[in-house]
Amino acid sequence: MAKPTTPKDEKLIVKNRRATFDYEIDERFEAGMVLSGSEVKSMRAGKVDIVDAYVQVDRGEAWLKQLFVAPFEQASAFPHETRRSRKLLLHAREIAEIHQGLARGGFTVVPMRLYFKGGRVKVELGMGKGKKTFDKRADIAKRDADRDARVASRETRR
Repeated sequence: MAKPTTPKDEKLIVKNRRATFDYEIDERFEAGMVLSGSEVKSMRAGKVDIVDAYVQVDRGEAWLKQLFVAPFEQASAFPHETRRSRKLLLHAREIAEIHQGLARGGFTVVPMRLYFKGGRVKVELGMGKGKKTFDKRADIAKRDADRDARVASRETRR
């Protein structure tokens, strides 16, 4: 019997910090990915960019588009395509939920982070709406106010 994995078993590859800035994330999903060996080796080296990536549902299957995985130098004889579509491994009900979310106006699904879990590459997907400019300004103002409050509380303790 396989031992259950815990968050400490996860090794982060890359995190999409831009996603939480540009989107109001409502729901999150965890998915596996169909990859070739050279792609996994490049991911272990951290040569991945997920900023432009998004999810699309096509004929009942979820696909991760525009994920950049740099070519692995030692696999130069049979290199992989850097921005090919990669199939996501999800349950049928999760794919249906994502498809319904994408059918609604304004919703999109973006990768939040890539990580290794139990030796397998996993991707955390976030479904949400795009933020408007004033929403971003409000988030920046809230972050600045929180930082100022932390500094003030630190100085009062001294």
